Amino acid sequence: MDITVAVDAMGGDHGPHVTVPAALQALKQDAEINIVLVGLAEVIEAELAAHHAKVGPRLRIHHASEVVTMDESPQSALKNKKDSSMRVAINLVKSGEAHACVSAGNTGALMATARFVLKTLPGIDRPAIAATLPSRKGLTYMLDLGANADCTPEHLLQFAIMGAMLVSCVEHKERPTVGLLNIGSEDIKGNEVVKQAGELLRASHLNFYGNIEGNDIYKGTTDLVVCDGFVGNVALKTSEGLAQMMGSFLGQEFKRNWMTKIMALAAMPVLKAFRKRLDHRRYNGASFLGLRGIVVKSHGGADTFAFLHAINVASEESRSGVLKRITEQLEIEHIKPASASQLPAETTKELA
Repeated sequence: MDITVAVDAMGGDHGPHVTVPAALQALKQDAEINIVLVGLAEVIEAELAAHHAKVGPRLRIHHASEVVTMDESPQSALKNKKDSSMRVAINLVKSGEAHACVSAGNTGALMATARFVLKTLPGIDRPAIAATLPSRKGLTYMLDLGANADCTPEHLLQFAIMGAMLVSCVEHKERPTVGLLNIGSEDIKGNEVVKQAGELLRASHLNFYGNIEGNDIYKGTTDLVVCDGFVGNVALKTSEGLAQMMGSFLGQEFKRNWMTKIMALAAMPVLKAFRKRLDHRRYNGASFLGLRGIVVKSHGGADTFAFLHAINVASEESRSGVLKRITEQLEIEHIKPASASQLPAETTKELA
């Protein structure tokens, strides 16, 4: 199945210096992928020339005259940057010219723009950010990782449905296990929102494991971990900090004296394997679930290898029919769209 991915070539800390070579590598690796590089045409053409590449049947440039900066407010991006590379790339998904969009740009602006342009799926009040984390059993999917700091029990149920269908499609697991992140495994633990969310999940058709604790994330106790965006983002950033500290401690210990340096040389194959398993670039590419289109957010500081992984995430989600599966499961669970009065204020404003 041929997949077309619209790449926001200008987004991120490095822009075309990363996005263009990553797109070229994606074309080499996957014969069924097509890429649309969106952004300042002259800049993109210069980067292609630097890599001795040019446009063709599977690679084209779509000019966009504006760029959303990394520190720009979502409101400013929506109102004042209607021809930004970010928005034009998302517009290509809406029009059907592309199956998915990938951007390393401003997260808030990307979410706001994607939500405004694409709208949410019927039955989904708020999009959520989902990503993969390494675990003892392989991969653990987790959401929400920062899009929604305050959630209702119904929101957590919606997140669970979206995340479970993502895992089912991408990992080819018919009934992935779903865990609700809590401060204890007992049903009586947690705040009222989490308790009520647990009741909704137990009454659903999902394969609900029950409450899980923070240490279960990396044990791989469940295929999917569900939480609100506040808790999820704190857990994610804490994990990143811990991984960096462990790497720093290992380096310090191996450089302590001449004997430890020799030991480091002997242990180099193990250290390389360890570093590879914890390499955050291999897990780059967070999915904005709940939209009427596929949008994948790359880390702003991603290098070519990491951005390539984000493109692969987008293409895999497109091929596996994630949106269709989410819609079908929402119908099974009898999840109805919220009324306009129940939605956050920013969704009902005329922002563009």
